[in-house]
Amino acid sequence: MTHVEPTTAQLLHQLSEDTRRLVRDELQLAQVEMKSKVKHTGIGAGLFGGAGIFALFGLGALIATAILALALVVDAWLAALIVAVVLFVIAALTGLFGKKQIDEGVPPVPERTVENVKKDVEQVKGAGHGHA
Repeated sequence: MTHVEPTTAQLLHQLSEDTRRLVRDELQLAQVEMKSKVKHTGIGAGLFGGAGIFALFGLGALIATAILALALVVDAWLAALIVAVVLFVIAALTGLFGKKQIDEGVPPVPERTVENVKKDVEQVKGAGHGHA
């Protein structure tokens, strides 16, 4: 059986096809990775907004507490104070979860794709030196 070596033109054509396919695949991977990062950043930003709302409610409850405490030194102000503390705890927990979500989405760079492209470039360089 005779083994036919491909011509230079065939090798260049194959290299061109492989390069196009590799670039297309890496772009698809980058798109998937970026969607994930943007999603986490959006969720985190929404949760930070929620934390701000709960903090605002907490401030309103604290103001109501101060008013009740000054107007009447009775059990009503203590109830308002407990509500304010609960709202601030909810705000703190929501803020921490929001920060975690933003940390997962930052930096908004497709890190795995960048690493894959670097590896691909090194392999192409290595293959080019092996056939010279």
